Amino acid sequence: MQNPYIPIPVDLDKIITEVTTKDIKTFRFTFVNKEDEESFKYLPGQFGELSIFGKGESPIGIASSPTQPGYLEFTVQKAGVVTSELHSLEEGARMGVRGPLGNTWPIEYLKGKNIVIVGGGFAFTTLRSLINYMLHDENRSSFGKITVVYGAREPGLLIYKDELAAWEKRDDIDMNVTVDKGDATWKGREGFVPTVCKEVAPSSENAVAVICGPPVMIRFTLPVFFELGFSKDNIYTSLEMRMKCGIGKCGRCNVGSKYVCKDGPVFSLAELDKLTKEY
Repeated sequence: MQNPYIPIPVDLDKIITEVTTKDIKTFRFTFVNKEDEESFKYLPGQFGELSIFGKGESPIGIASSPTQPGYLEFTVQKAGVVTSELHSLEEGARMGVRGPLGNTWPIEYLKGKNIVIVGGGFAFTTLRSLINYMLHDENRSSFGKITVVYGAREPGLLIYKDELAAWEKRDDIDMNVTVDKGDATWKGREGFVPTVCKEVAPSSENAVAVICGPPVMIRFTLPVFFELGFSKDNIYTSLEMRMKCGIGKCGRCNVGSKYVCKDGPVFSLAELDKLTKEY
């Protein structure tokens, strides 16, 4: 069994700049040792601790899907010491990752149901993992209709633009990409995510909503889903901002009786209702 305190060595294989502000990049890592790759079994919704030797580590949701073997991807916003150092690295650098950590999006519960994915801005990373997982040839028949509403403040802040365009060409997923305000080149939809959700009006019948985004977006989006008839048992979100050490030892991620790093980061609204409101 892998020691949870010791990072697995990985090499930085590819760097993709996602946004015009250049402060959000996707980092693709390959495993140094084949046995580590084989033992790193994860599902959408889980996270890893990215370790830069001599600088520290940072918990980041896994943006790739287990249906994409051979590498891991993390989309990281430049913010603190570790993430700033990561953004300064070049392809070929060696670092470490601890994981996979935390729980997953409720894959088994989602099977046989219609899925509504709602994401905002940078908080689309593990949702991207879930979408790629569900769209995989071996998995697509296990899920019903897939509806996606994804928005950003402006076109240049949308991430995964190539994948968004590819998904929009498919007939087995209903893509609704929006920006708060377009620019001269934007030919897509304009409007806030909650407004678009109301316009799209996905049915709550045999459906589950998975929502992840800025707190203000979630605050105004949830009433829309309640109006559509979604119960709190069928709305899931992720408390990724509360993740800390990953194994529940530092005690800094607790919300009431729960440790986000171990019991989460994925929770239904019904579960969150039973906790203190500090999250």
